[in-house]
Amino acid sequence: MDIRRSNGLQGEVKVPGDKSISHRGIMLGALAKGTTKITNFLQGADCLSTMDCFRRMGIQITNTPGEVLVYGKGLHGLTAPADTLDVGNSGTTIRLLSGILAPQPFSVTLTGDVSIQKRPMERVIEPLSQMGAQIESLPGNGCAPLKIHGTPLKGIHYNTPVASAQVKSCILFAGMYADRPTSVTEPALSRDHSERMLEHLGATLTIQGNTVTIRPEPSLEAREIPVPGDISSAAYFIAAGLLVPHSEILIQNVGINPTRSGMLEVCRAMGADIRYLNERKDSGEPTADLLVRSSTLKGTIIEGGIIPTLIDELPILAVMAAFAQGETIIRDAGELKVKESDRIAVMVEDLSAMGADVTGTPDGMIIRGGPTLSGADIHTYKDHRIAMSFAIAALAAEGTTHIEDADCVKISYPGFYEDLERLSR
Repeated sequence: MDIRRSNGLQGEVKVPGDKSISHRGIMLGALAKGTTKITNFLQGADCLSTMDCFRRMGIQITNTPGEVLVYGKGLHGLTAPADTLDVGNSGTTIRLLSGILAPQPFSVTLTGDVSIQKRPMERVIEPLSQMGAQIESLPGNGCAPLKIHGTPLKGIHYNTPVASAQVKSCILFAGMYADRPTSVTEPALSRDHSERMLEHLGATLTIQGNTVTIRPEPSLEAREIPVPGDISSAAYFIAAGLLVPHSEILIQNVGINPTRSGMLEVCRAMGADIRYLNERKDSGEPTADLLVRSSTLKGTIIEGGIIPTLIDELPILAVMAAFAQGETIIRDAGELKVKESDRIAVMVEDLSAMGADVTGTPDGMIIRGGPTLSGADIHTYKDHRIAMSFAIAALAAEGTTHIEDADCVKISYPGFYEDLERLSR
């Protein structure tokens, strides 16, 4: 796909539903009693993989425009799938599902695409094994495919070495089936969508600082789950509105959960003109409309406890830094190396191709803003966040940018390019 410099972006956009919340709506809806109605569900490949897995375990799910209905069977209603469960490209699916499957009265194998089979699964194998789970990496390298033999679990208190919502959620989901309360303590607070949704459906949790504890055998009751717009998807339009001169974009119904809104904090530190409108709270998740106007940005430091709140937004923040005045330092973000691609290496490669002054570090990047960027051939490595980040970079760069494998955006935002085109003059 070829994208050229824009003269300005104007209008309104409503981004797809939050990917993390959409995943969890299917999972916890399946374990609740009754029919869970999910509105604004993300119809991306990853969330559809989660839906397919639960259908294969006997859960009826209807997927119609505007809403998804999950006919839950309660905590012990899943049945053994006829064959291997394939999660596609979804790390959220395989890690959270491992926690749900570990205590089930059946055995199952979980696999995924080539990318998933390279991503580290020891981070969930270790705590689940401490709980008594029988889970193994079939290749013996700590990666998928995973073989899980369901067995009774015991409650534990686990200290995660990194702040990870996927690891935390996996343990909490397994903890619903344990013999006593299960606690997770993180070094920094990761996104808390699982905790909010568990409480919304009736589970009993205790939260103290960075430690969350769940009591076993909750009686989850079906309730409506309205999914706010995904801030990770909104991030690209935030960046576009800030970077492209003569732009004003209203992004509607965006989730601004404090454990996800680090992107907005960094934007403010960089001097962004962003206003919150129509703030509200739906089913425990805060949302707002975001009005974004073109701004002159300055460099900043992105590090420490804020990193887990914006880990998926770091590629587009790196693009913003390349256009900002001064130096931006990203550190404590080694997790970027084990995403759909090594996002540190790929961002350094592609930003450098456009003429940016960027240096990779073991846990981040140093980006010296100022040089005018020019169109280039962008290698996405089929990573959706890389593709969307450089689509935005292309709008603010000189000349034409060619993005290979541009359709990989379907993983999280099937209509991304169409929405971008509507905002262009």
